[in-house]
Amino acid sequence: MAESVRVTSLRATDAVVDFVTHTRWSDLPSDAVALAKRCLIDGLGVVLAGSTTRGSAILRDYIRSSNGSSEATVFGPEAFRCSIAAAALANGASGHAMDFDDTQLSSTPDRIFGLLTHPTVPPLAAALAIGERDDVSGTRFLEAFLIGFEVECKIAEAIDPNHYQKGFHTSGTIGTFGAAAAAAKLFDLDADATAHAIAIAASLSAGIRVNFGSMTKPLHVGRAAQNGVMAAELASRGFTGGAHGLDGQWGFFEVFGFGGHFDPDRIIGRLGAPHSIVAPGVSIKPYPCGVLGHPSMDAMRNLVTVHDVQPEQIRVIRLRAGSNILKPLRYPIAHSELEAKFCPAFMLSSIALRRKAGIDEFTDEFVQSQPVQQMMAKVQTVLDPAIEARGFLKIRSIVEVELDDGRRFVEEADERYRGGPDNPFSREDLNEKFADCSARVLTPTAMAETLRILEGLEDLPGLRALVQVLNDGRDRALVGAPVSTRSADRHPRAEQESR
Repeated sequence: MAESVRVTSLRATDAVVDFVTHTRWSDLPSDAVALAKRCLIDGLGVVLAGSTTRGSAILRDYIRSSNGSSEATVFGPEAFRCSIAAAALANGASGHAMDFDDTQLSSTPDRIFGLLTHPTVPPLAAALAIGERDDVSGTRFLEAFLIGFEVECKIAEAIDPNHYQKGFHTSGTIGTFGAAAAAAKLFDLDADATAHAIAIAASLSAGIRVNFGSMTKPLHVGRAAQNGVMAAELASRGFTGGAHGLDGQWGFFEVFGFGGHFDPDRIIGRLGAPHSIVAPGVSIKPYPCGVLGHPSMDAMRNLVTVHDVQPEQIRVIRLRAGSNILKPLRYPIAHSELEAKFCPAFMLSSIALRRKAGIDEFTDEFVQSQPVQQMMAKVQTVLDPAIEARGFLKIRSIVEVELDDGRRFVEEADERYRGGPDNPFSREDLNEKFADCSARVLTPTAMAETLRILEGLEDLPGLRALVQVLNDGRDRALVGAPVSTRSADRHPRAEQESR
């Protein structure tokens, strides 16, 4: 398409369009590229793991029933091909199915930590589908992913925090723009078409928090990837939207921010300066659940390990935290694996019982077991005024454990939590997580080859080589095996708030 004219106005939409259409591979800093490859390793791993859940299986069956194209691959134990938009939907939903995907960090206290986006999966799923169909190079794939990642994060920072606090799920709503930006780059849209894609994405943006703890939460992320592809694909065909989809009285920031204050200085002149993946950075999850509980889980693990606390000794577990943790982690007692992802009582009980909380613990069978239900009944959550007064830029909490013999142990959560930029995963940690996730689908040889390709993406001439490894390397012993019961086939419980 024709080269677009550089935009000089100060509208947020123009800033996004300018960034998408003008950013080139040579503009991307080496540290951003290195971090992008880490996020892609993590993201593809959680896509593979999430493909084994019941919710992902239901979604795959739905797509198969209406599939009329063979453009891109839906990954998992029983891979198949469909349209690029449908592949983005399925892989995007799988990527969030276990709530194991990475988390955007906030840069200031008023942008509450943990309430922004899971930034990797929407642009990853979109770029992977288009990239497979068009067999794009590794550099083009990385370029599109980083552009989508950056657009998503900067929009999430710029919108009024009311967007999340009053009920929207940012990974679904704003993730749509990340996917649309990545797709627009791969479609090589000019400035006008990219603006239309952004406006179309604004109308397709969706996802509300009432569905946390159900199969619909990961569907938000799948739809974000699908809708981003759809927006860009429609724009490439001449479909139109408003000229400034983010701006003005009826634009995305005003409407989806509930009329609150949109901060243009967080996006205009800030896209790529620096890239959000570099500063403030992104956190890679050590546990497959809500990130707001991770420091508390680490504190609990340290407490029971150092003091050799046995489950039968525990009388009370008390979690002291601020409202930024206790409101989103809203289930007092979990009755399914999906609810457990937002249940502090389960998070701490799993550590108390097994000294870990991984994929094998987040199952309906373990959550519903008698020892877990009994331990969860011993957990109390307390809104701590002192912690609340310190603000929400960091995840802060205190874990207290009282034993039957009267002893009491206290552990304060380390703000330098595992997986965050201040305490990042080592290469070995990251590869171990990838292996744990992908072992549910791939053979060891395919896992090793996938890691090799991802670590050297710049040298990959075409993305189909990666897809071929993922398809050919599926563990045939798993094909047709029973789908994981991690996603309960039941109606989600009514929303409750931990207090």
